[in-house]
Amino acid sequence: MSSRVEQLPSAPSSDRGFLGQPFALANLFGVEMWERFSFYGMQGILLYYLYYTVADGGLGLDKASAASIVGAYGGTVYLSTIVGAWVADRLLGSERTLFYSACLIMLGHISLALMPGLAGVGIGLIMIAFGSGGLKANATSLVGDLYAPDDERRDAGFSIFYMGINLGGLLGPLLTGWAQKNWGFHVGFGLAAVGMALGLIQYTLGRGRLNGVGSRVPNPLPAADRPRMMVSAAVAVVVVAALALTGVITADHLSTIVVTLTVVAAIAYFAVILTSRRITAQERSRVFAFIPMFIASAVFWSLFQQQFTTVAIYADERLDRNLFGWDFPPTWVQSIEPVFVIIFAGVFAAVWTKLGPRQPSSPMKFALGTGIMGLAFLCFIPMSGGGANSAPLLGLAGILLMFTFAELLLSPVGLSLSTKLAPAAFHTQMVALFFLSIALGSSLAGTLSGHYSPDHEVPYFATVGLASIGVGVVLAVVSPWIRKLMRGVN
Repeated sequence: MSSRVEQLPSAPSSDRGFLGQPFALANLFGVEMWERFSFYGMQGILLYYLYYTVADGGLGLDKASAASIVGAYGGTVYLSTIVGAWVADRLLGSERTLFYSACLIMLGHISLALMPGLAGVGIGLIMIAFGSGGLKANATSLVGDLYAPDDERRDAGFSIFYMGINLGGLLGPLLTGWAQKNWGFHVGFGLAAVGMALGLIQYTLGRGRLNGVGSRVPNPLPAADRPRMMVSAAVAVVVVAALALTGVITADHLSTIVVTLTVVAAIAYFAVILTSRRITAQERSRVFAFIPMFIASAVFWSLFQQQFTTVAIYADERLDRNLFGWDFPPTWVQSIEPVFVIIFAGVFAAVWTKLGPRQPSSPMKFALGTGIMGLAFLCFIPMSGGGANSAPLLGLAGILLMFTFAELLLSPVGLSLSTKLAPAAFHTQMVALFFLSIALGSSLAGTLSGHYSPDHEVPYFATVGLASIGVGVVLAVVSPWIRKLMRGVN
């Protein structure tokens, strides 16, 4: 292996200052919580901003185009983790990349709050997407760096970190939805900007707690190659702008375009890592093991991320939102699932810690998560066929509880697994590969949502649900083979 690849420091196992975990986890927990507050707060009202009429403060787009934009934006967030991971591994290191990404996110929310029309949407979403991609990949990588490879606290630590994500996901839609209902969409977007500013302040004050974790650049880019990379980036920006201005890229096809780009990027990324001379035979085997997990993750997220497309439309038009004589905002539905995650994330963390080496393997956790997600969509079928505002709130809450169990089986485990299977030369970029599976699923959620119609609910929910269950069953069957490829990683 090349001597230029540096091993990153980790916190000592004796550091148990935050709920039995390294104390630096508290700072990463905080910045991710506020980033998720702004992210989910903005995304909670984004779809409605796009398709509500101008008289209601929206832009008046049709629902299919609005869902496509939301799906494409969600996919771009995770697709851009490639950029954030590459910058961290080749230019700045994880810690500085995270800090600058947080600044970019805040500027994006300010743009949405202050700039009217599609111009504000375009500029704001691009900055938020690339900033979120940089922050997500590197926050996850830094959490992984806090633990030695054999530290069994790792999965529990990621579950606690994930609780911070969902605490922000709970509060964001509640507060921005309330602000939007009372003062309009731009006040809601402004509140998201305030949340990110608080996260940035908190992280800045606590940066010293990392004690050098994430400060090194694992695989520095030679200075001679930097001008070429800058020119390539500039050309890419010009090409995308030209395609948008000439009408090649349109709103109703955005999510499909992001799906295509994500598939190409994932294939290329796997090829680059697997053919690299800087990885060992053991590391290469572990990357091969990640491929079926990547596919299952993409399927899972294509259903889960429909919370912001299909389920959002469902909450607005099909759900009975009368609560003791008061119709609560449809955005508040997006805070139900984070409540369940906050309740059960600690339970799952405690179970994994208690079981230790006896807990299910990562492939089995993925299989269970994907299967349960499919079952959740089948549970929409008994509520299908009613009129407007006919679906019971408790029914949807039960479905979102199943979303939660599926998410806790797959998402924090996937974050942890990506750090455990990562070759040393592609430390943060392996995390980006996991986020690429989320990018693919998120953009697919926008594309799939275009096929949803209240008039054809049963075929839609049945097809999507059964497909996800099928993937879960296949993964469970091949899990022993995957475990062999993982070479000792569980």
